[in-house]
Amino acid sequence: MTHTDPAIDIHVAPGSSDMPATSPEPSMPLPLREWRALPARAYRVFLIVALIVTVPPAIAATVVLFGTSGTLLWVKLAAVWLLAISLALWVARRRYRYTFWLLDEAGFAVRRGRMWQWETRVPTSRVQHLDLKRGPIERAHGLASLVLHTAGTRLSAVSISGLEDADAEALRDHFSRQIDRQDDDDHA
Repeated sequence: MTHTDPAIDIHVAPGSSDMPATSPEPSMPLPLREWRALPARAYRVFLIVALIVTVPPAIAATVVLFGTSGTLLWVKLAAVWLLAISLALWVARRRYRYTFWLLDEAGFAVRRGRMWQWETRVPTSRVQHLDLKRGPIERAHGLASLVLHTAGTRLSAVSISGLEDADAEALRDHFSRQIDRQDDDDHA
């Protein structure tokens, strides 16, 4: 297996099955040739975000239900909260379990979904610039989001959340070097 840039190391989880592995193997140099799963900490982040989204409507429904009279009020309230928490758990689990990324000689790819799979590939030569984002929840869990911008409209970006901080930085450095090489080739 030949590597174009052996100076970059990245932590990877073994295999690319439906259920991502939770313990990383030793670092492997970029580019990688197998789909990589997100780290287990990403599930916690996705769950927190899903709860932030589902709890306000549950609170609003609780307020509305308390304003009504009738039998089985507590059963209705329990059903609202059970539905909200179940929805958050389901969304977080699906988002975590069915998100994979790949970096190979051709570029970067993100795969999402199970029944309806979306696979987005960005050739290395098309990357214009990139962003590394870390919100407070991601920072607390040692994770980051990577956004690759390509030539085109404002919607021409590929992003992936829940990457290991070290992986996101390695990917950023890898693409930064590629962009610099392209600029040097263009000016030569």
